[in-house]
Amino acid sequence: QVQLVETGGGLVQPGNSLRLSCAFSGRTFGVYAVAWFRQAPGKEREFVAAINWNGALVTYGDFVKGRFTISRDNANNTAYLRIYVLKPGDTAIYYCAAAPWTGVLQIQESAYENWGQGTQVTVSS
Repeated sequence: QVQLVETGGGLVQPGNSLRLSCAFSGRTFGVYAVAWFRQAPGKEREFVAAINWNGALVTYGDFVKGRFTISRDNANNTAYLRIYVLKPGDTAIYYCAAAPWTGVLQIQESAYENWGQGTQVTVSS
């Protein structure tokens, strides 16, 4: 079965950048789409970004505004989320999720059957 492990979170100062990693195991990574979601304190989980099986298709949440980049390395079974110019509003638990590629890049939580445990990102001076 699929296992996802997020790493790279921590306490960062506003304006800095951060790269989160999502290590995939248990199945063939190259046939899965991957998405990142985040949940801030007291808020619902929201969609951040998604990438298709080979990295040719990506999509982002409306709030992203160019500050986030999703990518993947199929040779190393890992997906990434780079966050630039971090703001306090980016403080959240960041989750990666995966689902077999169906030909459509999904942004709904319900489309992803496999989830990691999350990594905490705290943006504060």
